[in-house]
Amino acid sequence: MERARRVGAYGVLRDAERRVLLVRGSDRADFPGVWSLPGGGLKHAEHPAHAAVREVTEETGLAVEVTGLRAVVADVVPYPDLGVALHTDRMLFEVAAVGGALRAERDGTTDLARWLTLDEAAGLPLLPFTAEALGLPVVPLPSGALRRRAPFAAPVADRRQRFGAYGLVTDPAGRVLLSLIAEGYPGAGRWHLPGGGTDHGEQPVTALLRELVEESGQLGRVTELIGVDNLHNPAALGPEGYPLDWHGIRIVYRVTVDVPTEPAVTELAGGSTASAGWFTRAELLELPLTEIAAAVLEVPA
Repeated sequence: MERARRVGAYGVLRDAERRVLLVRGSDRADFPGVWSLPGGGLKHAEHPAHAAVREVTEETGLAVEVTGLRAVVADVVPYPDLGVALHTDRMLFEVAAVGGALRAERDGTTDLARWLTLDEAAGLPLLPFTAEALGLPVVPLPSGALRRRAPFAAPVADRRQRFGAYGLVTDPAGRVLLSLIAEGYPGAGRWHLPGGGTDHGEQPVTALLRELVEESGQLGRVTELIGVDNLHNPAALGPEGYPLDWHGIRIVYRVTVDVPTEPAVTELAGGSTASAGWFTRAELLELPLTEIAAAVLEVPA
């Protein structure tokens, strides 16, 4: 079965009565009649927070602002008739209404927007990620709920979107773990947050802990979701040196290594990591850091 990927951003919005705002899939949706949090796919180069604001407004008529990142999850849905397994990385943002009036989307993939109590939502068919986000039981959808028949659009040859998970990794002494980018890779010679791209079917936390072992040999535990970093480079170079319009979405977590060891790169030869090391806060000031590492560590780049 062919593997496909998609990145989506969604809004979690509650009113003064603690009801949650949900939308219903229209006849144009993959799952008509099924309810979910308002949201949808990122456009190329679009910041996830901006995508959440745009999607919520398009589907509900409400103008919103992002107040925080609530959760990041992934799921895989098979489309047997199309021979495709679709992996979707979903970022769930807390949002607050700042204007507009509730209405249904016009000629879109949703056809109804409603404020619902959790009891009311529990009685509706919900996309699994929505039920999980609301703390409700994940109930299998009715047979035949998936009705998409149109093929997925082919990826644009000179564009690439990559979803990754990275960590602000510390030990009990307060040292920070960083990885050195190898020659031949963007940012070569700079120290970077441990982490990397997620595999098809992989949750971001699982990917980060896997990358932590591969890049440094450390066993960590994720303690907090920090935020999301967005990188767009329209003039990047691909693996063979050809021009590439690159869009990277990078989730950042706080990670603790309770029993630190001497870092050792264990990934296969030819990987993007040349070495790894533990550094004190004072030592960080002397290192050439990537932009995201400097921002997360609050060190001048």
